[in-house]
Amino acid sequence: MSKIEDFLTAAEEQDIVEAIRVAELNTSGEIRVHIERTSNREATDRALELFHTLKMDNTKLQNAVLIYLAIDDKTFVIYGDQGINKVVEHDFWDCTKDIMQSHFKNGQFKQGLVEGILRSGERLKHYFPYTDDDDANELTNEISKG
Repeated sequence: MSKIEDFLTAAEEQDIVEAIRVAELNTSGEIRVHIERTSNREATDRALELFHTLKMDNTKLQNAVLIYLAIDDKTFVIYGDQGINKVVEHDFWDCTKDIMQSHFKNGQFKQGLVEGILRSGERLKHYFPYTDDDDANELTNEISKG
Protein backbone atom coordinates (compact mmCIF):
# COMPACT_ATOMS: atom_id res chain seq x y z
CA MET A 1 0.00 0.00 0.00
CA SER A 2 1.37 3.40 -0.92
CA LYS A 3 1.86 6.14 1.58
CA ILE A 4 -1.14 8.05 0.21
CA GLU A 5 -3.51 5.30 1.28
CA ASP A 6 -1.76 5.15 4.66
CA PHE A 7 -2.05 8.89 5.15
CA LEU A 8 -5.79 8.93 5.92
CA THR A 9 -8.19 6.16 6.82
CA ALA A 10 -11.35 5.66 4.78
CA ALA A 11 -13.36 7.12 7.67
CA GLU A 12 -11.08 10.18 7.81
CA GLU A 13 -11.47 10.66 4.07
CA GLN A 14 -15.25 10.58 4.47
CA ASP A 15 -15.00 13.19 7.25
CA ILE A 16 -13.07 15.43 4.85
CA VAL A 17 -15.61 14.92 2.04
CA GLU A 18 -18.38 15.77 4.52
CA ALA A 19 -16.49 18.92 5.56
CA ILE A 20 -16.39 19.98 1.90
CA ARG A 21 -20.13 19.38 1.57
CA VAL A 22 -20.84 21.43 4.72
CA ALA A 23 -18.44 24.23 3.72
CA GLU A 24 -20.13 24.56 0.34
CA LEU A 25 -23.63 24.89 1.83
CA ASN A 26 -23.22 28.63 2.40
CA THR A 27 -21.05 29.58 -0.55
CA SER A 28 -21.08 29.21 -4.30
CA GLY A 29 -17.35 28.52 -3.98
CA GLU A 30 -16.07 25.04 -4.80
CA ILE A 31 -13.45 23.28 -2.67
CA ARG A 32 -11.33 20.26 -3.57
CA VAL A 33 -8.49 18.40 -1.87
CA HIS A 34 -5.67 16.68 -3.74
CA ILE A 35 -3.08 14.52 -1.97
CA GLU A 36 0.07 12.99 -3.42
CA ARG A 37 3.30 11.59 -2.02
CA THR A 38 5.69 14.06 -3.58
CA SER A 39 6.01 16.63 -6.30
CA ASN A 40 8.92 17.04 -8.66
CA ARG A 41 8.00 20.72 -8.92
CA GLU A 42 7.59 23.67 -6.60
CA ALA A 43 4.34 23.12 -4.66
CA THR A 44 2.53 26.21 -5.97
CA ASP A 45 3.38 25.29 -9.56
CA ARG A 46 2.13 21.75 -8.99
CA ALA A 47 -1.09 23.05 -7.41
CA LEU A 48 -1.68 25.29 -10.44
CA GLU A 49 -1.06 22.37 -12.80
CA LEU A 50 -3.54 20.19 -10.87
CA PHE A 51 -6.04 23.04 -10.72
CA HIS A 52 -6.18 22.96 -14.53
CA THR A 53 -5.99 19.16 -14.81
CA LEU A 54 -8.95 18.80 -12.43
CA LYS A 55 -10.80 21.44 -14.50
CA MET A 56 -11.25 23.63 -11.46
CA ASP A 57 -10.78 26.71 -13.62
CA ASN A 58 -14.11 25.99 -15.34
CA THR A 59 -16.44 27.10 -12.55
CA LYS A 60 -18.99 29.74 -13.49
CA LEU A 61 -17.73 32.39 -11.05
CA GLN A 62 -14.07 31.28 -11.10
CA ASN A 63 -14.31 30.68 -7.36
CA ALA A 64 -12.81 27.24 -6.88
CA VAL A 65 -10.22 26.43 -4.23
CA LEU A 66 -7.70 23.60 -4.29
CA ILE A 67 -6.05 22.41 -1.10
CA TYR A 68 -2.95 20.56 -2.29
CA LEU A 69 -0.77 18.36 -0.08
CA ALA A 70 2.54 16.68 -0.92
CA ILE A 71 3.02 14.27 1.98
CA ASP A 72 6.72 13.38 1.67
CA ASP A 73 7.63 17.00 0.90
CA LYS A 74 5.73 18.15 4.01
CA THR A 75 4.16 20.99 2.10
CA PHE A 76 0.71 22.22 1.22
CA VAL A 77 -0.82 25.00 -0.83
CA ILE A 78 -4.22 26.65 -0.82
CA TYR A 79 -4.82 27.77 -4.39
CA GLY A 80 -7.79 30.01 -5.25
CA ASP A 81 -9.05 30.78 -8.75
CA GLN A 82 -8.83 34.26 -10.27
CA GLY A 83 -12.42 35.16 -9.39
CA ILE A 84 -11.47 34.86 -5.73
CA ASN A 85 -8.13 36.58 -6.06
CA LYS A 86 -9.74 39.59 -7.76
CA VAL A 87 -11.92 40.39 -4.74
CA VAL A 88 -10.12 39.23 -1.59
CA GLU A 89 -7.28 40.82 0.33
CA HIS A 90 -3.77 39.55 -0.44
CA ASP A 91 -3.48 37.70 2.89
CA PHE A 92 -6.94 36.09 2.60
CA TRP A 93 -5.65 32.52 3.04
CA ASP A 94 -3.10 33.18 5.79
CA CYS A 95 -5.34 32.44 8.79
CA THR A 96 -6.60 29.25 7.13
CA LYS A 97 -3.05 28.13 6.38
CA ASP A 98 -2.01 28.85 9.97
CA ILE A 99 -4.85 26.75 11.39
CA MET A 100 -4.02 23.86 9.10
CA GLN A 101 -0.30 24.06 9.73
CA SER A 102 -0.71 23.97 13.51
CA HIS A 103 -2.66 20.71 13.20
CA PHE A 104 -0.26 19.24 10.64
CA LYS A 105 2.72 19.91 12.92
CA ASN A 106 0.99 17.77 15.56
CA GLY A 107 0.28 14.96 13.10
CA GLN A 108 -3.46 15.80 13.04
CA PHE A 109 -3.85 15.77 9.28
CA LYS A 110 -7.56 15.01 9.09
CA GLN A 111 -8.36 17.69 11.65
CA GLY A 112 -6.17 20.22 9.85
CA LEU A 113 -7.90 19.52 6.56
CA VAL A 114 -11.39 19.60 8.06
CA GLU A 115 -10.79 22.89 9.86
CA GLY A 116 -9.09 24.41 6.80
CA ILE A 117 -11.99 23.39 4.58
CA LEU A 118 -14.63 24.70 6.97
CA ARG A 119 -12.70 27.94 7.46
CA SER A 120 -12.38 28.34 3.67
CA GLY A 121 -16.13 27.95 3.23
CA GLU A 122 -16.82 30.41 6.02
CA ARG A 123 -14.49 33.01 4.51
CA LEU A 124 -15.72 32.48 0.94
CA LYS A 125 -19.38 32.97 1.83
CA HIS A 126 -18.71 36.69 2.44
CA TYR A 127 -17.58 37.15 -1.15
CA PHE A 128 -19.44 34.29 -2.84
CA PRO A 129 -22.64 33.58 -0.90
CA TYR A 130 -24.82 30.64 -1.82
CA THR A 131 -27.81 31.60 -3.95
CA ASP A 132 -30.79 29.51 -4.97
CA ASP A 133 -30.72 31.02 -8.45
CA ASP A 134 -28.19 28.86 -10.18
CA ASP A 135 -25.89 27.41 -7.55
CA ALA A 136 -25.07 23.82 -8.41
CA ASN A 137 -22.24 21.70 -7.08
CA GLU A 138 -19.91 22.15 -10.05
CA LEU A 139 -17.06 19.94 -8.83
CA THR A 140 -16.93 16.62 -7.05
CA ASN A 141 -16.25 16.70 -3.32
CA GLU A 142 -14.14 13.52 -3.46
CA ILE A 143 -10.46 13.69 -2.61
CA SER A 144 -8.23 13.25 -5.64
CA LYS A 145 -4.89 11.48 -5.32
CA GLY A 146 -1.78 11.44 -7.43
